[in-house]
Amino acid sequence: MSTNRERGEKALAQLDKEIKARDRKEKTRPLGIVLLSAGAIALIGGGIVWGASRGGDEETTAAEETTAEETTAEDSEIPEAEPLAMERAEALPPTVSCTYNETEESDVPLPESEDVSTEGTVTVNLETNQGPIGMELDRSVAPCTVNAITHLAEQDYFDNTLCHRLVTDGIYVLQCGDPTGTGAGGPGFEFANEYPTDEASDEELAAPVLYPRGSIAMANSGPDTNGSQFFLNYDDSPLPPTYTYFGQIDDEGLATLDSIAEAGVDGGQPDGQPAEQVTIESAQVE
Repeated sequence: MSTNRERGEKALAQLDKEIKARDRKEKTRPLGIVLLSAGAIALIGGGIVWGASRGGDEETTAAEETTAEETTAEDSEIPEAEPLAMERAEALPPTVSCTYNETEESDVPLPESEDVSTEGTVTVNLETNQGPIGMELDRSVAPCTVNAITHLAEQDYFDNTLCHRLVTDGIYVLQCGDPTGTGAGGPGFEFANEYPTDEASDEELAAPVLYPRGSIAMANSGPDTNGSQFFLNYDDSPLPPTYTYFGQIDDEGLATLDSIAEAGVDGGQPDGQPAEQVTIESAQVE
């Protein structure tokens, strides 16, 4: 089994590769629209944006898109990425069992894994130094994810942690959930992807969708490597459906995110630490 640091180094290299590929493509297309050439598109990568959600040194990245030939909206009919439905095609049973795999020693106990509810929502309020961010987490789409995030919040795991990554071009996200503030930290366990990944065919997994403004999703470093890191979409973000969607940001939270995004990224880059430090002072479950 590879070490967390080895996985982190691999994911960081993948991140650099994917950002460069994305930047090349953005020169030839409108932002927010994924161009599909005469039929060939390969999506490489898998972790978006977290830096590592797992218990160790591992960073995730936005997916790279590589087409057989470049095209523009003027040249041919280009389908726009469709927004996530943000609900399952078929409802889950009232409770499910979840699997949380320990990846390293941690002070955080594993979440309960049996009789996990799939009904209703739960509110987690992030109090940050930049303003409040209220999150309504949806058990019906991602019960194991909501169970893990609320468990970590109740363990004070997110308290006094940095949101270490802001992306302002191509995708529009603030990434949080790493207590080390480096993008390489996690809770010492990982768990499988849920919606939309678990409903998508292989063909659908290769086609970008829009994670809409206000949506919340898990960052990862590949299939089934979710941990503690998540990303908040302050604008529509086209990504492959390989990131578990699990909730919505309230209006006050979106106003906070808009202010953070307006301040930009440190050094004026499109991807990096927020220019104005963002600290989650506390995460409270209601």
